[in-house]
Amino acid sequence: MTSLATTLGLRAASAGAFVPNHAAGYLAFNFAWSYLALASRHLKQLWGIDHQSAPRDDIAKYGEAAVRSGKITQSQLNMLKRNEAAYANSVENYTLLVGAIGLATAAGVAPEAINRAGLVYSIARVAYGFWYVLVENDTLALVRALFWYIGNGSCLYLLWKAGELLTKAA
Repeated sequence: MTSLATTLGLRAASAGAFVPNHAAGYLAFNFAWSYLALASRHLKQLWGIDHQSAPRDDIAKYGEAAVRSGKITQSQLNMLKRNEAAYANSVENYTLLVGAIGLATAAGVAPEAINRAGLVYSIARVAYGFWYVLVENDTLALVRALFWYIGNGSCLYLLWKAGELLTKAA
């Protein structure tokens, strides 16, 4: 009987069994999450303040005017600003994941460790994105730092494991 952990490649089915490395899947998922799902264009298009000619200027140039005209609320504008910040952070953070998974894979870190760290990172980054965009309360917003640290911690774990293996090999 195969468990979910075995199917996800988080542990071997039996001693010596092949465990697939799902690094490419985690990279693809997090690319799509960071660059596509968190893109602020979706909300801007939904609320009718997306300008194809200069979409990066939409909020700065048209945001306050859209609130004044009643097209969107101040709360919606604040959400758009948080969405852009979450998007920027996710895009910036993606490079850490790529480096950590790439180095861990090249150094020969066990696939179970790579898969576990990739899954933890993915869950933490999705939670981070949702929390960043949807939570407006300043006190509750502090919780997103926990998700940020968990995600980065999983990458630092992979870098540490790769460093251990590379040091032994030298």
